[in-house]
Amino acid sequence: MKIPEEFKLSNEITDTDVIAAHSFISKTYWAKGISFETFKKAAENSVCFKITKENLLVGFARVITDKTTFAYLCDVFIKEEYRGKKLSISLMEKIISHPDLQGLRRWTLATSNAHGLYKKFGFKNLEKPEVYMELHNPDIYQKLNQTDKP
Repeated sequence: MKIPEEFKLSNEITDTDVIAAHSFISKTYWAKGISFETFKKAAENSVCFKITKENLLVGFARVITDKTTFAYLCDVFIKEEYRGKKLSISLMEKIISHPDLQGLRRWTLATSNAHGLYKKFGFKNLEKPEVYMELHNPDIYQKLNQTDKP
């Protein structure tokens, strides 16, 4: 799907993009309170994608990957005022077709509300959820932020 002309889609991320993405993500249900330093390090160690309009960040996604066998898609968002323009479809097409993300054996992601989008790209519910485990620390960012304060 071709992205509307007024938008640009890229995986060249600037410091300004990281600041803008952090501003959004630090307020989400999945990363509430994440510090800028933590998010910046995560972005630097991931393959990131952005959608901009007039150099303002309107969408973002991050892929944690070894670029050979596995990828975890996360931190995907389109700012609310830009939703409904099929930008998420363009973003996903860019991610799935990225040269560094070809030939992977497994992709995973976690979502509470965008199953329909990801199903369009072949994602489905876990075939064998009983083989997956997790170590989940949902309040880690709040705990880390408390230890950072004097």
